[in-house]
Amino acid sequence: MSITLFWFRRDLRLTDNAGLYRALSEVDSNGKVQPLFIFDENILGKLNNSKDKRMPFLWDAVQALKTQLEAQGSDLIVRVGRPFDIIKELIAEIDVKKIYTNHDYEPSAIERDQKIQKLCGDMEVSFQTFKDQVIFEKNEVLTDAQKPYTVFTPYKRKWISSLSPFYLKSYPTEKYFKNLISVKKKSPLVTLKDLGFERTLKIYPPPTWDKTLLKNYGRDRDFPAVPGTSHLGLHLRFGTVSVRELVREAKKTSEVWLSELIWREFFMQILFHFPHVVKGSFRPEYDKVEWRKASSEFKLWCEGMTGYPMVDAGMRELNATGFMHNRTRMVTASFLTKHLLMHWSLGERYFAKQLLDYDLSANNGNWQWAAGTGCDAAPYFRIFNPEAQMERFDPDLEYIKRWVPEFGTDKYPSPMIDHKIARDRALRAFAKALGKKTEKQ
Repeated sequence: MSITLFWFRRDLRLTDNAGLYRALSEVDSNGKVQPLFIFDENILGKLNNSKDKRMPFLWDAVQALKTQLEAQGSDLIVRVGRPFDIIKELIAEIDVKKIYTNHDYEPSAIERDQKIQKLCGDMEVSFQTFKDQVIFEKNEVLTDAQKPYTVFTPYKRKWISSLSPFYLKSYPTEKYFKNLISVKKKSPLVTLKDLGFERTLKIYPPPTWDKTLLKNYGRDRDFPAVPGTSHLGLHLRFGTVSVRELVREAKKTSEVWLSELIWREFFMQILFHFPHVVKGSFRPEYDKVEWRKASSEFKLWCEGMTGYPMVDAGMRELNATGFMHNRTRMVTASFLTKHLLMHWSLGERYFAKQLLDYDLSANNGNWQWAAGTGCDAAPYFRIFNPEAQMERFDPDLEYIKRWVPEFGTDKYPSPMIDHKIARDRALRAFAKALGKKTEKQ
């Protein structure tokens, strides 16, 4: 029997999976497809601690995938270790002829795949990857000069004009499930405890969306007390839902939500074309800003004890649930980078440890947007007033009271810095670094 490995990564679903479809439909007449998932020790070692909120979701998604494959008479090989070592072992162990998987665009993932590509070449095994987690990738949406876009609005226009029904078709993987390997004895699944993690949150629901919510998305998405956002970022991150399905729904239901899905791809192509953003500002001149280092103030921001209720509510929501509303993400990021004048990477790293839907490209892009250091960024002199944001987007203090119940009492701290003083300090620091005048700001 000729074995093709299909390696699940950020695509934890059987339906509408590009790489899985190709593996199943292109298998040899005497071949079968063996599904694989690897709990990557390179990644596990970097996670926050045993209470990392993402691991229960990931484990549940892998278990669901394994159960679905077992229902087809097949099974999912689940290994723990370094992908290079495990792939090498499996090639020898079960005589693998081909390996299929889907593209990953993060720098560390690209480096990993390049090493595995060379390994497969040395061992005379075909290694193929496919586009799955985006509609457009790499060089598919470029300027007329064949350069990557660095401003969102023209990118969005080109993205929309390039879209056709072809890009939104689902891959009918179910037509070829007969080509999955048949297994009589199911393999055990490593437990969450054995991986070194514990369940801190409830079992996560499968991806669903309320069409009424999406229809009102443009109206409601800025109000953190209103259930007006999709909460599908986590499912997109791990691929438990197809982006093609979401874009089809967005085209019918909400232009604003579609725009958010395009932002996701914009930041992905920025990361792909400009990988230096992982370690530094997209605009190097912003690294000249005299960023402050005050660990005690950073700690207050992390704990939601700044004395600004909108900031504190957002941080407490994040720490408790692994989620933060879109509006408060902007407010908290602006406060750290402008009011406290601390480097965006501090906040980016903290969010990376806490967010359930953490995605390197979106997290990096949005933090640099808020700080003014990114490719398509808010200008450095746009500084959110946290009190004005609260009055506008939480006028009844419903969100504030939910997360900062002591607000309005003697137990709540005074603002750690006056807004006007902080704003003036930030303008001077940015202007000095950029060689600009501040009179008009």
